[in-house]
Amino acid sequence: MKRLYMQEVATRDGFQNEATFIDTADKIAMVNALSQCGYAKIEVTSFTSPKAIPALRDAEEVMHSITRKPGVEYTVLVPNLRGAERALGCGVDEANLVMSVSEPHNRSNLRMTREQSFAQLKEVISVIGQGPVAVNVSLSTVFGCPMQGDVALNEVLGWVDRFASLGVRGVTLCDTTGMAYPSQVQALSLAVIQRFPELQITLHFHNTRGMALANTLGALQAGVDRFDSSLGGLGGCPYAPGASGNVCTEDLVHMLQLMGYDTGVNLDGILAASAKLPGLIGHPTPSQILTAGKRLDLHPIPEHLHTLSKQVVSAFTGANK
Repeated sequence: MKRLYMQEVATRDGFQNEATFIDTADKIAMVNALSQCGYAKIEVTSFTSPKAIPALRDAEEVMHSITRKPGVEYTVLVPNLRGAERALGCGVDEANLVMSVSEPHNRSNLRMTREQSFAQLKEVISVIGQGPVAVNVSLSTVFGCPMQGDVALNEVLGWVDRFASLGVRGVTLCDTTGMAYPSQVQALSLAVIQRFPELQITLHFHNTRGMALANTLGALQAGVDRFDSSLGGLGGCPYAPGASGNVCTEDLVHMLQLMGYDTGVNLDGILAASAKLPGLIGHPTPSQILTAGKRLDLHPIPEHLHTLSKQVVSAFTGANK
């Protein structure tokens, strides 16, 4: 049974997209609950300016207040040197840095050219790299950009190489607006793994076009063993308006466990946590397993089927196909 490493992003990537501010105490309680579920990593919050992301303006308080479980890595998004200083003051295990491999997307999302982003992140890495905190770089739009279209494989490999040369521990390949498809995912993932065997490679899928689970299969075939996912499928991207967000954790874990993979994650535990989300965010989530139940959550057999007390013909009325 192959071991996979599941990395939860709902409390950062999901919560930052919600219009309703989630109380600090509720954020802390959610992270604490998720810490008991067997994740390899939890992305807790973001140290972006509170003016830019007011939904996560309580980053320090959350990080200082959560109960950390040994074996779980607690990572945060760090955009710049100021964010790095704030994060380091909270004892984070990993800093997650973000830029896009697409020039138009990077300009739209970060208000900088790619070279400006790289220069800024290089500074952050030089500061964080002096201590025990690991660095991961999330590269957005590696599978396609909604403004540029396809992104060349060599361009993706070039950016991975530039960050690998700076000594980062890992790189996340992000399907930012759900443009990926399985054979593409397999080919790109395999190329990155073969060229950079020393890097910790993570795949981050969005379910914008309903292909996140299929894309996961493509990544698995390439040998990927780390996956980001979001409880309840929270999150999204402003460049895919109205579309669903990140791949849903419970849907992904449910599939992987049925296929015989060891995710290390307690599915019942994350379902219990997911069930609390609608009350926190004020709307339903796109979670399929929370709605329909696990595959073998069986229903009681109606009594009349034991006794045949009703006419048999009624069983065929409106039958499902």
